Amino acid sequence: MNSREEQLKAFDRLLTIMDELREQCPWDRKQTMESLRHLTIEETYELGDAILDRDMEEIKKELGDVLLHLVFYSKIGSETNDFDIADVANTICDKLIDRHPHIYGDVEVADEEEVKKNWENLKLKEGKKSVLEGVPRSLPAMVKANRIQDKVSGVGFDWEEPHQVFEKLKEELEELQHEVETDNKDEIEAEFGDVLFSMINYARFLNVNPENALERTNKKFISRFQYLEKKAREKNKDLKDMTLAEMDVFWNEAKKM
Repeated sequence: MNSREEQLKAFDRLLTIMDELREQCPWDRKQTMESLRHLTIEETYELGDAILDRDMEEIKKELGDVLLHLVFYSKIGSETNDFDIADVANTICDKLIDRHPHIYGDVEVADEEEVKKNWENLKLKEGKKSVLEGVPRSLPAMVKANRIQDKVSGVGFDWEEPHQVFEKLKEELEELQHEVETDNKDEIEAEFGDVLFSMINYARFLNVNPENALERTNKKFISRFQYLEKKAREKNKDLKDMTLAEMDVFWNEAKKM
């Protein structure tokens, strides 16, 4: 691993390259925070994919892409005299020190849960009116639900035991089934949302990240379906012309692999 001096040297190299690109490259010179925004979101998802794949080499590359974007935004901020990379770093350093009084102060905590509760209470003391203010509006719905539940839990609004959450989930499923039977489309959607919210909450009690769990299933399904497509091509068959029973043969083969 690189020494702290080598790490700082590498970061300084990145800052220098960013300065040069912003000055000399037509594309880099043209970019704004708004034009970079969707690219940053894309890079973040690519990093997430690499993490789920446990591909350390790819994680390293994607972290570099994300780091470039952080430096890019800071460079643009410095050009308008709003902030630079030092301000960005110092702001997060100050926040970390303020939010960890059990490390940088005289507060004592018993465990991780107490740290989380202190974190949310400290945010309210900083002037936030709601613990939910920190949940980005543009988050995907599943991730947002998970963050909402995590944050309200931090101030004590939570179930006590996993079985209570499971009972709530069963209750929501029964309510959904009732609306399905009455064929009320608007209520079906509402109850379906309640079921998903309860599922995500139950996942939290099981220490399962629902986004990761669903993406793992997505990847598994894609792999099995592509195996099915491959076997169909080998037999010169079109999936549209195959029966479900024929497809199930290959599907079950894929499950065993």
